[in-house]
Amino acid sequence: MVPERVYAAMSKPVVGHLDAYFFQVAEDVRNLLQTVFGTENAFTMAISGTGSAGMEAAVANFVEPGAKFAVLANGFFCDRISEMGKRYGGDLVRLEKPWGEAFSDQEAADFIRAQKPQVVGFVQAETSTGVFQASKAICDAAHEAGALVIADTVTSLGGMPVQIDANGIDIAYSCSQKGLSCPPGLAPITLSPRALEWLRARTTPRRTWYLDLKLLDEYYDGAHRYHHTAPISMFYGLREALVAIAEEGVENRWARHCRNHLALVAGFEAMGLRMLVAEGVRLWTLNTPRVPEGVDDLKVRKRLLAEHDIEVLGGFGPLAGKVFRVGLMGPLSSEDNVTMLLDAFEACLRAEGYQPPASGREAAQAFYAAQSQ
Repeated sequence: MVPERVYAAMSKPVVGHLDAYFFQVAEDVRNLLQTVFGTENAFTMAISGTGSAGMEAAVANFVEPGAKFAVLANGFFCDRISEMGKRYGGDLVRLEKPWGEAFSDQEAADFIRAQKPQVVGFVQAETSTGVFQASKAICDAAHEAGALVIADTVTSLGGMPVQIDANGIDIAYSCSQKGLSCPPGLAPITLSPRALEWLRARTTPRRTWYLDLKLLDEYYDGAHRYHHTAPISMFYGLREALVAIAEEGVENRWARHCRNHLALVAGFEAMGLRMLVAEGVRLWTLNTPRVPEGVDDLKVRKRLLAEHDIEVLGGFGPLAGKVFRVGLMGPLSSEDNVTMLLDAFEACLRAEGYQPPASGREAAQAFYAAQSQ
């Protein structure tokens, strides 16, 4: 969901992609992104493209042909970053977990220490499952092995603490359309000083031109050397979305997302829907209740859209037909929207023959009442 103020910002007159005003907007975006990422990295920018462009930029610039690329794989986007690593010539090794489970600190550290890779990749916020992966132990073990760490923060940035500097993440990318509440089209990315030094020292040619971060650095910073025609209106929108986050306060925003996530989970569980992901490693922005036995998830989702104008996605891969994927982020993360969703969900489940044992709305309201005491 995109706030009206972001749409309004995107309607402003377009300037040229080498105009001084555009570079001021890009600099504002950099400064605001640093706060949301939790970093002081000078190399912080939004690149033209969606979150997958951010992923490919990270892989293309830091996974050299023949380099060992270790991926912690527990979902669809872990598979995607693995495929990109193979296409760029990396020597791929994977530690695998069932979709919906997180890696323990010990599992991750033991794998990295055994493999001694040049690059480690993991998904902090796995959109396909709703899992939030702790980062610190991964980064500590990787740095001990001399490796760089790539983290996918597509569904955590803006809704949960990413904490780039505190965790020691070297390269992180995200997208504009999820927790930042902006239309899709830009991919925030940040590089640690360690990663930037490695990038500038790399001697093998990068196999990408459009996503060459050295060239993009020369465009957005320093000489402003022409590289491509940046999507000016998207930058206007992203800046406004980030200003809105700054006005709310990033920690207040995290707290809001956490509170509404917990209320939604309380409602789902009251209705008899078990959560796929264990408590403590759940995303606050993407919730995955299991589909009740005997219920067709597609029929429920179609009914939600047709009768309540609410779009909920289903699982895919090994989770197809087994979970609902319910986004709750940005302006959607509110008490009114949580109770509205639970009412609609209950009505659609009943229409498909499932009888919830208790009211989801009442459970969520009881949670909110307890929190306010």
